[in-house]
Order: sequence, then C-alpha cells, then structure tokens
Amino acid sequence: MPKLISPVSIESAPDSAKPILEEVQKKYGMVPNLMGNFAHNPDALKAYLALGDSFAASGLSALEQQIVALTVSRENNCAYCMAAHSAISAMSKLDEKIIQQLRAGESLSDSRLEALRAFTKRIVAARGWVDDSDVKQFLGAGYAKEQLLAVIVGVTMKTLSNYVNHISKTEVDEAFKPFVWSREK
Repeated sequence: MPKLISPVSIESAPDSAKPILEEVQKKYGMVPNLMGNFAHNPDALKAYLALGDSFAASGLSALEQQIVALTVSRENNCAYCMAAHSAISAMSKLDEKIIQQLRAGESLSDSRLEALRAFTKRIVAARGWVDDSDVKQFLGAGYAKEQLLAVIVGVTMKTLSNYVNHISKTEVDEAFKPFVWSREK
C-alpha cells in the first residue's frame, strides 16, 4: 500500500503551516519528517508542538523527559521516535548508558529513574488504568503529583507522534539514522 501521508516541505505546506515549519527549521536546523507529516493539518502540528512545549516546561528534567519519551516510544514500537529521541539525548549529552538501557527495554539502576520508567511503561500498557499501587510506588520514589501529571502529558505527546508515525510510515531523517532502532536490537 502506498504511503498515505508523506512529509511536506515548507514550500509545499499549507499556507498556515509554513510559518510554523519555518520556526521548526530555525529551532532544529531542519524540518523533521514527523513535522512535515503533521503539517498536512496545521492545527494538528500546532497541537503537537504545544504539547511538546508544555512537556518541556512540566518540571521533569531533560533526562526524565527522555526517559518518558523513549519508554512510550519503545512500548508503542515506534522506530522513528526511538531514533529521534536517542539522537536528541546524545546531542543533549544525557547519560549514554541510561539511553542504551531504555532502547533495550532494561531496568535502570537508579531507583528513582527506574520508578519513572516503570510508571510510564505501566501507563502505556494499562492505557491509563494504573493501579493505586503503581501511583504509590511512583510517588514513593520521590516524585510529586505535579510530576505524575507531567508524565501523562509526555505519554500523550509521544502517543500522538507514535501513532502518526505508524500510520504515515515516517522515514527516519538522515540526522537520526545513526540511532536507528528496532525491537530486535
């Protein structure tokens, strides 16, 4: 079956998406294929970017945000987001060992970060219907209810992009290719 959605460029995007993609270009030095896919619907692109901005300001550290992003993307088997977030993690000089453990689906040795990874994984697996014991374990690791809500924002953001990538069969951008991932790895 041919691709249903292919990325648009700044030039070929709907008029209302062009300035948004120009901002993405300025911020990242490129327009990732995911953003080019979202640009078919400028309001969907705006919604995704707004979720990203909210998640970035949610109170989780850069490493914690990538733990959420990589855990959700792994659980949803999204090769594009696994590559993209691995690249972002490397560019941000985040702990390479932790990123490799996340890519492999392994437990983290830091108990607080492992609680975050396990809670995020549980949210995805249970489609939000987590047990009180899951919440208690997360909070018991030193996280607060504000951070619990931040995790939900991150899960929502990544689920949105994972699903767009699944349906679009988004090709991994050249910049992310050194971080190509598949569940078999």
